[in-house]
Amino acid sequence: MGARPISNEPLAVSASPPLNPLPQAGGEVRRALAEAAASFASISETSRLDAELLMAHALGVTREMLLLKHLDDPTPKGFAPLATRRLNHEPIAYITGTRAFWTIDLHVGPGVLVPRADSETLIEAAIEHFGDRAPATILDLGTGPGTLLLAALSQWPEACGLGIDAFEKALDYAEINAIDLGMEERARFKLGNWATDLHGQFDLILSNPPYIGTSEALPLEVRNHEPDIALFAGPDGLDDYRVIAPQLTRLIAPGGAAILEIGATQADAVTALLGEQGLSVALRYDLGGNPRALIVT
Repeated sequence: MGARPISNEPLAVSASPPLNPLPQAGGEVRRALAEAAASFASISETSRLDAELLMAHALGVTREMLLLKHLDDPTPKGFAPLATRRLNHEPIAYITGTRAFWTIDLHVGPGVLVPRADSETLIEAAIEHFGDRAPATILDLGTGPGTLLLAALSQWPEACGLGIDAFEKALDYAEINAIDLGMEERARFKLGNWATDLHGQFDLILSNPPYIGTSEALPLEVRNHEPDIALFAGPDGLDDYRVIAPQLTRLIAPGGAAILEIGATQADAVTALLGEQGLSVALRYDLGGNPRALIVT
């Protein structure tokens, strides 16, 4: 499938006055990082990391090389505009255009869900389930920029897979990511409504569906920037699980598993939906100790 060009222009948002003066070009990178981190402290729990990622992007180097070789360099002109965008609560991944996930780097931007580290729990659960075996066929329902599918294909280099998403822009990113990772022969992407009209069985099914209730509060960088279609799933956040659960019984191959991401309070409710379909369910926690993934067999 040919890749289509993607616009990564920032969303138009009104500027918020910084609590600390933003660094200007000409001073040392070391000082600029400290000033930016102080400015970000009120909007981010990872203010220093944010500053380092933006500085590395402005310099055109990796974060590791920034810290090893460039702390005494002059601050580049492009850094202050990036810091201003962050102060407007724009996600770091949208500003830099990339996000690391599992063992891969993904292109992301406005219009797609930013991959979260918590979602790596699904890959860990899949590795535990299959052990010395390897899944040959993988399905990613709601693939976004190809996050879970491409991470799984990086883990099992002999596997192939299909990613489905209802949003064409997400599939644009997924296609480009597959090409950049050299996986275009193993990964296919299709526009669709979950597994509707999909036939066949898969050894591994992964899904991070929308699971936020429509009235739930969200950080500004999520609510103001990431697409509603990838976040919200009705008043109780369960609408998409109600669609997916009945589809899984015909999709899971013998010996296979489906692994679904859930919100921290949804384990019992989603387990009940899956149990109604005669499916067995096990719960896995993320590194923060929160319920995060359901392993379905």
